[in-house]
Amino acid sequence: MENFIVSARKYRPVLFDSVVGQQHITNTLKNAIKNNQLAQAFLFCGPRGVGKTTCARILAKTINCTNLTEHNEACGICDSCKSFQNGNSFNVHELDAASNNSVDDIRSLIDQVRIPPQAGKYKVYIIDEVHMLSQSAFNAFLKTLEEPPSYAIFILATTEKHKILPTILSRCQIFDFNRIRVEDMANHLASIAFKEDVKFDADGLHLIAQKADGGLRDALSMFDQIVSFSNRELSYQAVIDNLNILDYDYYFKLTDQLLNQDTAGTLLLFDEILNNGFDGNHFITGLASHLRNVLICKDAATVKLLEVSETIKQKYLEQAKKSPASFLISGLNIANQCDLNYRISKNQRLQVELTLIKISHLSQALQLSQSGNVQQMAEQLKKKT
Repeated sequence: MENFIVSARKYRPVLFDSVVGQQHITNTLKNAIKNNQLAQAFLFCGPRGVGKTTCARILAKTINCTNLTEHNEACGICDSCKSFQNGNSFNVHELDAASNNSVDDIRSLIDQVRIPPQAGKYKVYIIDEVHMLSQSAFNAFLKTLEEPPSYAIFILATTEKHKILPTILSRCQIFDFNRIRVEDMANHLASIAFKEDVKFDADGLHLIAQKADGGLRDALSMFDQIVSFSNRELSYQAVIDNLNILDYDYYFKLTDQLLNQDTAGTLLLFDEILNNGFDGNHFITGLASHLRNVLICKDAATVKLLEVSETIKQKYLEQAKKSPASFLISGLNIANQCDLNYRISKNQRLQVELTLIKISHLSQALQLSQSGNVQQMAEQLKKKT
């Protein structure tokens, strides 16, 4: 039986064009290679799982490739590419700064830098989690980083740019990686599902992409988990059951009850959600997000801000038609206030129930307010006449 390889490793990009959602980075690096304008030091920063180390490895492989393609990508068949792919390249050195963060570790690295490459053009040093280096290690690294040998290139990667010394930042070309868009992530997951012969529905993949919060590695880990859980049939229901996510249908039903001023129905639905094992704070933040999504569907210009599948988008558009903007804005304010007060409340369930009662009476309160304004305006007109 073959060993299982997780999708994050099995489908790790090997070319710039296969990197998901970071075209602004990959295009710049390809142009730098094409025009022979490579900096001596790069700093890749951004959230976890967005492709920093992957891009560093692709860059290291590409600049040593002896047979670049017309699109400035590594050929994958020359001796340099093969040795890199087999993990025995002498020109690429990776250092984990989380566990090698002392002055001695950096001095050892500097000693290696003095030795020119035996084959190939560049020696590339990839330092991951560089913000974990000690103050003295950073200081020891400064001179080498500023004036390295012509054959040495440093690629630093970090999730916390603010922890890096300004003197280090000033010596690097800085590339900020974005969180990966939900749509891009869902499409990538769909392509992997096709390759792995996994049955899926688009709603389920969108839900995984949203839960991953911009990190593709997290999305792939969840994908593997749900594929195992569902016996290779990745459905919307399987994702909800496995990731402990509140179904969209709960919020659509709840919003309808709030619009109809059905206080009893909303409290009973909240009780059902609690009995299913969900946390009250998780519920209230989900309600705020749902009201926000309905609100942005009120305007055709802002519908593109909705990061959901097409089926769910239609449901939001339908609910937006029957939801007054004043109700949604007031409901958002009340839900947000509940979220702020939830952690300090001694009776957290009551805090959420009180919020639901307030929102369910919003329609009535808004009608009274409008009728009061009309009456006031009529009185003012009488006085003028």
